[in-house]
Amino acid sequence: MAKPGITKDKLLQVAFDLIWDSSYGSVSVGDICDRAGVNKGSFYHFFESKADLAVEAYQEHWKENQPVMDRLFSPQTPPLERIQQWCRFLYDGQKEKAEKYGHVCGCPYASIGAEVATQDEKIRAKCEELTQRGRKYIESAIADAIRADVVTVKDPVAAAQRVWSVVVGMLVEAKVQNNVELLRDLEPAVMTILGAKPVLV
Repeated sequence: MAKPGITKDKLLQVAFDLIWDSSYGSVSVGDICDRAGVNKGSFYHFFESKADLAVEAYQEHWKENQPVMDRLFSPQTPPLERIQQWCRFLYDGQKEKAEKYGHVCGCPYASIGAEVATQDEKIRAKCEELTQRGRKYIESAIADAIRADVVTVKDPVAAAQRVWSVVVGMLVEAKVQNNVELLRDLEPAVMTILGAKPVLV
């Protein structure tokens, strides 16, 4: 018999994967339990509802990926390189998912947020919180780039918002067209927004 901690972790992972792969509305508690090999009684021991599971699953996903973000945006790395690495990381991650599931999955936070933001406040608030955390990394890198005089933008907060909006929009477009190769343009698009200055040799 699986230990309680293992059972809960399995539910969290399966829920995140299923919701990201398809949609929140199309995935039932039964689907999650079947894929996780867990009975519904165990599910309701840990979570009151599918929404509660989704909120915790997305929080857990962020926690697991935060070390990756910390590495990509290390202060030891030049600021523009941090952003370039992030763009490549997004492309590689979406390509891996597309190869696994047969379609582009897009941004996990934007996907569920756009789907249920007007229906479930807990999920909307969690998506907003996690989005803001991600944007803070961009904001910090842009602030350092401004100090290093390698970009033309002046306001790191406004620039980070524009970058984030364009990146999420491109992820949505790649999902709609089911074409991960659109994301090869992430890096040049972001550099254009920032007014990245050419490196003098």
